[in-house]
Amino acid sequence: MRWLFASSGGNMRTVGADLLSAVVPLMKLLCLTVVGLILGHPQTRIVPRATFKLLSKLVFALFLPCLIFTHLGESITLKNFALWWFIPVNVLVSTIIGCILGICVVIICRPLPQFVRFTIIMTAFGNTGNIPIAIVGSVCHGSDHPFGHDCHRTGVAYVSFAQWVAVILVYTLVYHMMEPRLEYYEIVEEGTEIEEQAPVNDLSQPLLGKAERPGIEDKGTEHSKTPFMASVFNLSSLSQSTFPDIDEEGGGSSSPKSIRCLAEPKVVRKIRIVAKQTPLQHILQPTTIISLLTITIGMVPQVKAFFFGTDAPLSFFTDSMLILAGATVPSVMLILGGMLAEGPNDSKLGIRTTIGIIVARLLVLPLLGICVVALADKLHLLVEGDQMYRFVLLLQYTTPSAILMGAIARLRGYAVSEASALLFWQHVFAVFSLSLYIFIYFKLLSYV
Repeated sequence: MRWLFASSGGNMRTVGADLLSAVVPLMKLLCLTVVGLILGHPQTRIVPRATFKLLSKLVFALFLPCLIFTHLGESITLKNFALWWFIPVNVLVSTIIGCILGICVVIICRPLPQFVRFTIIMTAFGNTGNIPIAIVGSVCHGSDHPFGHDCHRTGVAYVSFAQWVAVILVYTLVYHMMEPRLEYYEIVEEGTEIEEQAPVNDLSQPLLGKAERPGIEDKGTEHSKTPFMASVFNLSSLSQSTFPDIDEEGGGSSSPKSIRCLAEPKVVRKIRIVAKQTPLQHILQPTTIISLLTITIGMVPQVKAFFFGTDAPLSFFTDSMLILAGATVPSVMLILGGMLAEGPNDSKLGIRTTIGIIVARLLVLPLLGICVVALADKLHLLVEGDQMYRFVLLLQYTTPSAILMGAIARLRGYAVSEASALLFWQHVFAVFSLSLYIFIYFKLLSYV
């Protein structure tokens, strides 16, 4: 596989030095995570859960947008926008391959019927934001990194450039695939006198389900926790008494809407109804807005000159955002430690399926990612000579499932405890898989 990546000038080092370069950045992140674990552990409770929740809101609404603006804004240009096209495409490719692996896990491990879609989704969608940014920041923090003096800025820019695609996928495809099964929903609804549970204290809910999108469960629609898509397309022969006839949008047959619907194909009308219930408002979250705004500013040189550069009139504003951006990585890892301190929730997913998802996501998918990036490099689809570009592409196949999956599960009321437990075990084992594959990536990138 010598053709895999371009050589970096024949710089040769020992295997021990390469292993150290790959492991030390993760050890730094692990130390920060352990600090968060100690602070949030139920036995110590030095820092209350409410503080971790507040910190996650700060990361989501302030620190991460500042990091994206300062690093992506300085790197993005109209030329780079054209050169970086494979980064968002790679997110789509990794998701498709992950879905295929998820189907394989379903076939081999045979989870319960209500967890089939959950298994596919959790295998397919990785963390394309916080974890890659933390890894890039840790790798570039020391003096022994192999990515040059612009390591951190370019690395964060590449990661940020992919986030908008991941967010759109999550709030369209994932949102609808994570809806409760129609059969399961109706059994609950038609049961004999089921007492309504009292509202659970927000502070008692697991942090793993809400770290990347705090407060999302409070912004659901009337159909968020119902099998809306299945009922629209009549995917079950069960009684539809639980749901009104959602195909009808108007009153009597003489109304203009009814006349329009008569002329409109039934399938098209159903797709339109589902599209109207898709929570597109969640796509416009702070990180997405700042990413699109920064890309727009960066592609207009006259506007970019106001914010970036030593002589920029608003350089003081950019510098202040850079100071805030410095809190992103330590805050993310402290929150992760606080989440892991809670331990795994009870799960009905099954040990075999849990192991299958972890193996597929953390061990098999990165191997396939190496093949995809190698093929793209051979076809000259990547930025020539930019090893950080290749490293970020490879990381997109290596991270555990997105923590945002826990927030979507809570929003849809589907496999909430299973998502929390699976995210816990994935992040525990990711310490070892990331160490292994970062070492392999360094070798393949010819930094040895």
